[in-house]
Amino acid sequence: MATVMQKIKDIEDEMAKTQKNKATAHHLGLLKAKLAKLRRELLTPTSKGGGGAGEGFDVTKSGDARVGLVGFPSVGKSTLLNKLTGTFSEVASYEFTTLTCIPGVIMYRGAKIQLLDLPGIIEGAKDGKGRGRQVISTARTCNCILIVLDAIKPITHKRLIEKELEGFGIRLNKEPPNLTFRKKEKGGINLTSTVTNTHLDLDTVKAILSEYRIHNADVHLRYDATADDLIDVIEGSRVYTPCIYVVNKIDQITMEELEILDKLPHYCPISAHLEWNLDGLLEKIWEYLSLTRIYTKPKGMNPDYEDPVILSSKRRTVEDFCERIHKDMVKQYKYALVWGSSAKHKPQRVGKEHELEDEDVVQIIKKV
Repeated sequence: MATVMQKIKDIEDEMAKTQKNKATAHHLGLLKAKLAKLRRELLTPTSKGGGGAGEGFDVTKSGDARVGLVGFPSVGKSTLLNKLTGTFSEVASYEFTTLTCIPGVIMYRGAKIQLLDLPGIIEGAKDGKGRGRQVISTARTCNCILIVLDAIKPITHKRLIEKELEGFGIRLNKEPPNLTFRKKEKGGINLTSTVTNTHLDLDTVKAILSEYRIHNADVHLRYDATADDLIDVIEGSRVYTPCIYVVNKIDQITMEELEILDKLPHYCPISAHLEWNLDGLLEKIWEYLSLTRIYTKPKGMNPDYEDPVILSSKRRTVEDFCERIHKDMVKQYKYALVWGSSAKHKPQRVGKEHELEDEDVVQIIKKV
């Protein structure tokens, strides 16, 4: 472990010393590829003694979505969890109170949202320090991440946590790179692009791919991609997660300081202790989770508005709805009647591929 960490430090030092220009682009690309491989090696150890999930970290995913609270020690994550869920998580003013992952559940707009209080991340978590590996591997399973920051501490903490999460392959508030990478049997490396490239040229692409022992591949760029984007696609294990920066303890700063914080994107100010703006935070979590509520209507009865079926906005066809209720329902499916904003008329008879909208009402008609 120590040798891998030393190699990571050596590469980071070399990258810091290397001037960024066209002449050094492919050397930096090669270093970045080496760094990505070493981090993967460090965080997914091959030996059996490499440290498993750890006590308290194997939290079963439950509910309709999972939200992780990530932050440095003593920023108020446990207080926030207590206020939002009523779950007991030991609260104290000294650092590192939470040593295991504590789950709680928020009931909001008919959805069950699992909230995880992850132990305080320290610098170097991505390099296996502290219990960083377990914390961040749990964070990778979340549908949304709340980075909790202390309003009275330096805002530089935000960048430090982002760096830790990025080092573990979590990309915050980003879309997957819009480029195509395809290995082939022969023909060498072929780079094509629909735009002007300022970061990647054929030499840089070849240098990065050679580090992965790939000598025959087609790479097609649809935007001005960077070396990091190409490495992310080759690695293939990146997760793209929405993130909200929750700035806590705003009761301890001035209005002028709050106005400066207001310029941050993806930001929500709160005071967990005084319960300020927790409703605003819940609304923002709902928006970032991008969930769709669908109400069921049994034949001859009124719709059930109490217990919606919750779907992801990326998977909200009638077929997805059927599978969420019961895996055998698709086999018995004949057609569906839909009321709501996705229907052209009320009700509309639709097939399995019909895309549903939030708060639609659906009645499934089965084969006789």
